[in-house]
Amino acid sequence: MLFNSPEFLIFGTLFFALWPIMRRGDNRRWVFITLMSLFFYGWWDWRYTFLFVATGLIDFFAGYGMVRWPSRRKLLLVTSLTANIGMLGFFKYLDFGLRNATTVLHWFGMEAHLPALRLILPVGISFYTFQSMSYTIDIYRGRLQPTRSVLHFFTSLSMFPHLVAGPIMRAADLQPQLVGTPRTTDEQKWDGTRLIVEGFFKKVVIADNLAPVVNRAFTAPTPLSHGPFWWVIMVMFAFQIYCDFSGYSDIARGLAKWMGYEFNLNFDHPYISASASEFWRRWHISLSSWFRDYVYIPLGGSRAGSWKESRNLWITMLVSGLWHGANWTFITWGALHALYLSIEKWTNWPARLAKLPGGRFASQVIVFLLVVIAWVFFRADTFSQAIRIIGIMLDVRRFHFDMPIEELDKNALVFLVLIALRQLWVALAPQRARLAPRLPSLAVLEPAVFVALILGAVYLRGPGSAFIYFQF
Repeated sequence: MLFNSPEFLIFGTLFFALWPIMRRGDNRRWVFITLMSLFFYGWWDWRYTFLFVATGLIDFFAGYGMVRWPSRRKLLLVTSLTANIGMLGFFKYLDFGLRNATTVLHWFGMEAHLPALRLILPVGISFYTFQSMSYTIDIYRGRLQPTRSVLHFFTSLSMFPHLVAGPIMRAADLQPQLVGTPRTTDEQKWDGTRLIVEGFFKKVVIADNLAPVVNRAFTAPTPLSHGPFWWVIMVMFAFQIYCDFSGYSDIARGLAKWMGYEFNLNFDHPYISASASEFWRRWHISLSSWFRDYVYIPLGGSRAGSWKESRNLWITMLVSGLWHGANWTFITWGALHALYLSIEKWTNWPARLAKLPGGRFASQVIVFLLVVIAWVFFRADTFSQAIRIIGIMLDVRRFHFDMPIEELDKNALVFLVLIALRQLWVALAPQRARLAPRLPSLAVLEPAVFVALILGAVYLRGPGSAFIYFQF
């Protein structure tokens, strides 16, 4: 069920109409949230709710058993990880593995045609398996006490705002909030409303209006041989995916606030980053921190010398790329970011550049351009298509400025201007904060912007589409 669908409007209206009654009493509240969340998830395909419940039960009993039978902690952890990674691998990576195995056998002169199963990927499986795994890992490490209530566990795991596309909420952050009747403050109601409106504007106005232009460019029989055109297209995609994904996170956080709960910030204006490491502290924060805490640091992090630190960094980023999709394009996207981070560690170029006049701004521009180049691999359908497009973008001979404007939607260019104004508004936040006491009239801007966002979401909607990260 999509947040931007009529079905969700009915679902959300019913949920919040019943919420004041159903939130009283832990068991009643947990049953209500779990059943409504499973209905929300099962709307897409009810059969996969059984998979979700099965893996959740394995992790619940594994976590409980680690305390009940301490001598079997490692076995129970391995069972939990095997179940989660096994399910993820089976549905998401089996066909990818079979295709590549066929290719490798062909290299060795062996003819083999391993059958592809063409399994449908359960929506949100990459998100809820990571959340569930963090529960058992934290219990194994002694950082979390397991809950004795299966309802409490499933309420945390299945809560519908974050269920299918994050943010990835760890049990240590969410489960304590679920004990006791939640009280929604006036501040939470306003912040939740603001986040939901901003999230819908990002998704249905910005992302959904940019998507058709980007899709048309990538589905053309041959890429248009024009450098500036592809830079414009990839800047559009950069903001399409940002507004699409951060829009979902904003709506999820807003819905949680209406319920009286707090979800972690998932995006913090990543395109103003002045270094690659800063970008990853601002982009998809819940996933970046997950890989840091459960992959990079367990491998040794930065504690074991520069060579091993680089090795750990590359492994983490390659796994991150593979998490996003079973395709060499995603793995290459992860490798490019590993290269950016490695060069940054070896040279410390952002800090050196920041010492010069205008250095931080120059760093921001450079990092943004590097991120845009990497996005080509993320968006391209094939590796060869990505290489060809990047070749066009970087070939100075193709930089003739007679822009083929007929290939671009003029409305999409207007939305790029809206994005630029939004970025400027964010960048001027410190100045606005300083001026606010002296210029009370600035306070009028917030409700005016709020009303403008609502009107935009109603009258400037693009063609409806699923959220990009549903495919992961």
